[in-house]
Order: sequence, then structure tokens, then C-alpha cells
Amino acid sequence: MNSTDIGRIALPNGQSLSRMAYGVWRLSEAQDHSVQANLARIESCLDQGITTFDHADIYGDYSCEALFGDAIKAKPALKNRIEIVTKTDIMLLSSRWPNTRVKHYDTSPAHVSASVERSLSRIGVEVIDLLLIHRPDPLMDAQGLGACLDGLIDGGKLRGVGVSNFMPWDVDLLQSCMKHKLQTNQLELSLLNTAPFINGQLAHAQQHRMPVMAWSPLGGGRLHSQAKTPGTAAARLAPKLAELALASGTDTTAVAMAWLMHHPVQILPVMGSNQIERIAHFVNATRVPMDRQTWYELYELANGHEVP
Repeated sequence: MNSTDIGRIALPNGQSLSRMAYGVWRLSEAQDHSVQANLARIESCLDQGITTFDHADIYGDYSCEALFGDAIKAKPALKNRIEIVTKTDIMLLSSRWPNTRVKHYDTSPAHVSASVERSLSRIGVEVIDLLLIHRPDPLMDAQGLGACLDGLIDGGKLRGVGVSNFMPWDVDLLQSCMKHKLQTNQLELSLLNTAPFINGQLAHAQQHRMPVMAWSPLGGGRLHSQAKTPGTAAARLAPKLAELALASGTDTTAVAMAWLMHHPVQILPVMGSNQIERIAHFVNATRVPMDRQTWYELYELANGHEVP
């Protein structure tokens, strides 16, 4: 049993994800990314009720899925306690793909099907809970991709499918070619990137009852690193974040996450850190009171002006 219950978010297909997710994109950068160190990170998340782990095939130059998988293979019982989210379609310039001449996207059925098989093998699971198309592909054949994704779900390789970084029209195009409903849109979303609140992405997700996952919820660390840089949004936000952190007995990271999680679309922040002490504090976001006016105070500071 988890020592902390942070709650869960229901997806359209009846699956659920933990209220926050752990992002593995920095796993290969850890000073210690041994099996035991990664098991400690996984178990620290589980102790808080964070059971959803966010991957992509490209993370760590195609290495992070395998690093995580080695830990899971060392303790197979963990497979029954976690949800695996991973992504596909970005092709990096990498020694692992010597025939790739240019960074590009590949949503061809052959590539997506092969990518799923590789992810299953690297992570060491029998089914992926949620596969996301990582970026909109200008060459996407929506009918071919949709049929491929439906087939992977029907064949038991995937429990669900979603997208990442898609605009509403991209979501609608792919959904029009699928019988299974898309489950989420993972977006860059933070106090330093508020565009999705007004550009239609969150409105579209709410219209279709689609929870949103938020990547880079701390603005790639800039919310903290630029807190003393004059003229930046991070500097404008810093005093208020500190005030709210003090009042709630938490920290500024928790306040920034609580701000995201207050939105009715049910935003699920994807948090990343290799430091156990930081991972252990992720749960503090659920302990920060957030009302409408406080939310707008932070929104105003983020944007540098009051709402019209």
C-alpha cells in the first residue's frame, strides 16, 4: 500500500494515471544510474502514490527506457504497481541510427509498430499503458497511422493511445481515423508557458474530456534558475511563490505544480529529478491551497500584465 494517496486521474477509456507522473528523461544523466539507484527512485515515487512513469524512445539518446527496464527486470513485481507511458515518432541524429541523415518525424505504421516492440523489450513489460505520438508529423498519413494504433490496441500491445504537442486540429485529424478514443495530449505547460490556456489546446481537451499531461512544468528549471534575473517572468513570480510556499509549509515547486493542477481539465504534471530528496517532496503539490484569485495573481505575474 502506498504511504501517501495523491489521487488519480481517470482517462476516457477507464484507465487511470496517478495525479502526478515521474519523467525519466534525465535518468541517463544521473551520476548513479545503476539498477539499485533507479529502483530507489521508482520506489520513492511509489511511496507517494506516483505510479505513472513517463518515457519516450529517444530519451537519453535512446537509453533511458532500457535503464528503467533493467530496474523493473530486477524486481518484476513492480510491473503490477506502475503505469508506463512512452512516446514515438521523433528520429534523432544518433549513432544508434546510422542511416538517419536529418532529424525528422516518422509516423509510418512500420516505424510505430517496430518502436512499440522495442519499447516493450527495453522496459520489460508485456503491454504499454499509453503510447503517445510525440510530435505532429507534417507527413502523417492519418488513416494509416490510425489503423496501426487501433491494431496495436486490439492486439494487446497497448492499452491506450494519446498525443503530445498537438494542436486541436491535429488531434481531430488523427481521432477521425481511429475507432479508439485518444486519451491525452501532453503539452509544454507551466507558469512560464501559459499559451495553451488561451490558444485552444486546453479548451479542446476539456471539450473532449481529455486530461492533459504537462511536460516541463517548471519551465525547464527556469522558474528557479531565473528567479533573480531582472525582467524575467520567473523574477516577477518569485516573491509570490515564496509567500505561498511559506504559508502552506511547502516549497515553490509545490506551489507551481498546484497552480497547474487547479485547472478543471485535470492537468497531470510530469516531474523529473534524479535526486531522491527532491522526488520525496513531489507530493507537497497536493497540500497547497489554491483558489481562483490566487491562481489569477500568479497568471498575471507570469504574463506581466493583468487580464483584459
